[in-house]
Amino acid sequence: MRKLVPLTLAACLLVASLTGCEVVDRGAVTAKPVIYLYPEEETQVSVSLDFDGQLTSTYPAYEDGWTVEASPDGTLTDPATGRQYYCLFWEGIGPTEYDFSAGFCVAGENTAAFLEDALADLGLTEKEANEFIIYWLPKMEHNPYNLISFQTEAYTDSAALTIDPAPDTLIRVFMAWQGLDQPVEVEPQTLTAPDRTGFTAVEWGGAEVTA
Repeated sequence: MRKLVPLTLAACLLVASLTGCEVVDRGAVTAKPVIYLYPEEETQVSVSLDFDGQLTSTYPAYEDGWTVEASPDGTLTDPATGRQYYCLFWEGIGPTEYDFSAGFCVAGENTAAFLEDALADLGLTEKEANEFIIYWLPKMEHNPYNLISFQTEAYTDSAALTIDPAPDTLIRVFMAWQGLDQPVEVEPQTLTAPDRTGFTAVEWGGAEVTA
């Protein structure tokens, strides 16, 4: 694992109101990814993370990676203890710079409706989207506006996942966002997702970027 700056790990109803592009200062971030595994049949799956930073919390404990018995309904079982989980969680600190050259500017009061549509477009199920929204909505809905940009290479290059056996479908949704007092113009992103076929692995997370 590589070197550090504060960062904690953990997706379009109002598209007509979301426009343009403006550079913003980036500061300390908070984030949270969780990982879901949906094999077609019960399968032992190993997951490892090459994170450009330092892990600060994981559940279950990461150690040298995770190995679980994954069931088609998403239930994950620790083969050593028999304890069950519905996802794998991690957070950490690292130096990632997020890209706000395209995204959406959303009024705080419209955040929930925006995320419901955006996350569906990005391939999350309603259950996965509910968990995303429940985590992030309290941090966002009381801001006058939020600048939101769903990250691709800026995130995946800094937090590479290796899953064995490899999934047929991998969906990684990572939202960088910043609370604003005034709206800004930003070039709208086009949100798409692959079809969920075969063994599907899904991750969602996000980062609050402060000026």
